[in-house]
Amino acid sequence: MSSSTSKASAIKPRQTMRGHTERVNSVVHLPDGRRIMTYSLDGSLRLWDLESGAQIGKDWRDENTRTDSWFIALSPDGRTIARTGKDGDCYSVGLWDFETRKIIAEWTGHVSNICALCWSADGERVASAFWDGTARIWDVDSRKTMLSIKTGHEWMRAVMYSPDSSKLATGGDGEDFARIWDAKTGELLNTPKHDSVVSSLGWTSDGQKLISGSFGSIRIFDTATWEQIAILEGHTWHVYAISLSPNNRLLTSASFDKTARLWNLDTNLQVGPPLHHEQSLYSAALSPDGKVLVTACENNNAYAWDVYSILKEAGTEDLLSIPNVILRFFRNNYSNIPFPGPNSKAIIKRT
Repeated sequence: MSSSTSKASAIKPRQTMRGHTERVNSVVHLPDGRRIMTYSLDGSLRLWDLESGAQIGKDWRDENTRTDSWFIALSPDGRTIARTGKDGDCYSVGLWDFETRKIIAEWTGHVSNICALCWSADGERVASAFWDGTARIWDVDSRKTMLSIKTGHEWMRAVMYSPDSSKLATGGDGEDFARIWDAKTGELLNTPKHDSVVSSLGWTSDGQKLISGSFGSIRIFDTATWEQIAILEGHTWHVYAISLSPNNRLLTSASFDKTARLWNLDTNLQVGPPLHHEQSLYSAALSPDGKVLVTACENNNAYAWDVYSILKEAGTEDLLSIPNVILRFFRNNYSNIPFPGPNSKAIIKRT
């Protein structure tokens, strides 16, 4: 069932980013809202202009990473990119400095593929998910492994810090539930039940809800009780990526069923028709203002979608409204927003 009043005609992407020679596995928005980065199995990171769809500058390539370019995650301050990779038989997690476009740290020598990464909210730690069922937490400054968790998943697919960085959620094969861990001790805290393998995870910014994607469905849990409070149905295959708007009212999902979808979290209903792609999707990311969705596709392309227009057509554009309390927080706590780039000097500065 859909909350949309729009026509069911297919919606076209606003821009198509072409240039990768293999599958695009991961995409992130930069804080300026004007650029994105993609990471592909062709071993390159690429920077794109969202307005024109054109690539900015040359490919970013790490001479030590040849294959298995699965995932990237942008640090909270927008200055560092964590990426997974492989050279020979060894898998690694590396950190790119956005300003210099150089690797500044690397954790190497792993014998299992790394399928997901996330940053803690303070930017001090990076968590990684391994196909052997292990989750590891790295300290960015010391370059040391702070915690290693044998999760019990046969094959991990997702890892995500809670907004206060106190907990870590994991998902993977072999079990039909997510696992919630104490991010400092590695203690298992809870196991929210799902209907299939959990392949994507997200927390609302207030930490009150955990959202998990699985085979065909998305489930929402109250983190105070860990009871399921909603189920979103519509996808027909694995929901491989989810992304939330800053105000927690809009959810986007991307699936192997070749569609991305928008969800109204006030009603838990789909908004507008599915966004159809030629092949399966591996990543999805909403822009900082929630108005643009970018999807990463198996056909080597990334696509930008005009979310605001879709919501306006459905009469639900208020889903992107940001409460005054959030605006006041940013005005009172930050003197400028970081627009990282090769020639940028902007930084986050507390006032």
